[in-house]
Amino acid sequence: MNHMLRKDAEAVIRHAISAVTPSYAVEKALKDRTFPGKVYLVAVGKAAWKMADTAAMTLGDTLTAGVVVTKYGHVEHAIPRITCYEGGHPVPDEHGVAGTLAAMELTRDLQTEDTVLFLLSGGGSALFENPLIPLAELQSITGQMLAAGCNIVEINTVRKRLSAVKGGKFARWCAPARVLSIVLSDVLGDPLDMIASGPTVPDRSTCDQTLDVVRRYHIQISAQTEACLRTETPKELPGTETQIIGSVRQLARAAADACHALGYETVLLTDQLSCEAKEAGSFLGSILKTHAADGRKIAFLAGGETVVHLSGNGLGGRNQEMALAAAPEIDGLKTAAIICVGSDGTDGPTDAAGGYVDGNTMSALAEKGLSYSAMMSNHDAYNALEAVGGLIKTGPTGTNVNDIAVALIG
Repeated sequence: MNHMLRKDAEAVIRHAISAVTPSYAVEKALKDRTFPGKVYLVAVGKAAWKMADTAAMTLGDTLTAGVVVTKYGHVEHAIPRITCYEGGHPVPDEHGVAGTLAAMELTRDLQTEDTVLFLLSGGGSALFENPLIPLAELQSITGQMLAAGCNIVEINTVRKRLSAVKGGKFARWCAPARVLSIVLSDVLGDPLDMIASGPTVPDRSTCDQTLDVVRRYHIQISAQTEACLRTETPKELPGTETQIIGSVRQLARAAADACHALGYETVLLTDQLSCEAKEAGSFLGSILKTHAADGRKIAFLAGGETVVHLSGNGLGGRNQEMALAAAPEIDGLKTAAIICVGSDGTDGPTDAAGGYVDGNTMSALAEKGLSYSAMMSNHDAYNALEAVGGLIKTGPTGTNVNDIAVALIG
């Protein structure tokens, strides 16, 4: 393993993620605001606890009460006047539903002068849920869409119509109170109605688009579900305001700044990466192979969110698979390395944030008696990378703005 390149790669990732943690941005968004009535806080998503903790400190006694619904293991400590719930992600479970019901009870029968401060981050689609169909069927549909490789826009287009809070319905529930939404975006291009399925913004998607997703991916649904998919969502929501405070664009820019500081000539390839994880990894590796003999320190960056079409019974996530897929392209290159990480600190159903590979990874796998082809075919990137010391583990970061890949020539 090239320890110097790994040190640089991890330093870039640390800087990039720290630049998009929500504490500063939430404080900035709230500190000069005044609220005429009572303020009720609802925070949902992987970054919900961090956002709520900052908001509570900023608002002080202005805050009446609040509810947080976040992923298991993401609540760090109690927050005054706020009740915290943890639930399942990426497939919703009964604990997330319980937290959502608590948020709906908190915001029942509000007055015109009241404000609901809605703090939203990625993962909210699974965590903030009051289903209009049996939870078991919603879990099945979510699992089918994930396994079929549906992108986040396609998944959320369907989920909006199966929920009592998504697709603008939570804002409608809170009326006539004003709803102020502060958002960390985890959807490429920052479409407000798709981030966590847009609980507080008008929905631009249509029933026809929803049914098209179900047909194209052969998702099995019941007659009850089909009826929900044919029911339109709110298209106008007066009394709502939304502000985006972080996205993958900021993540990529921060990574570029860190690369410059380390002396790398830096190229931002895209902040809209959206394709198969293995194809993205192979492409990044081929770029390094082209430039490895240039004699320059170069960093190539790609922000976005890839997909994996699952088969087999391996363990991993899109960032681990993307990293592992780059390994054959840079095999034997002593000055090449690639790191791929999810900004939230969790990649797939694992305890890893992503993966690291360099020119020694393929030989290290062979020494362990592991077949690269077999591990990739089984989507078992986690165990492959674990065997060669290539897992990146950050723990929950408190933010969630898609993924970043950094390809270095040292």
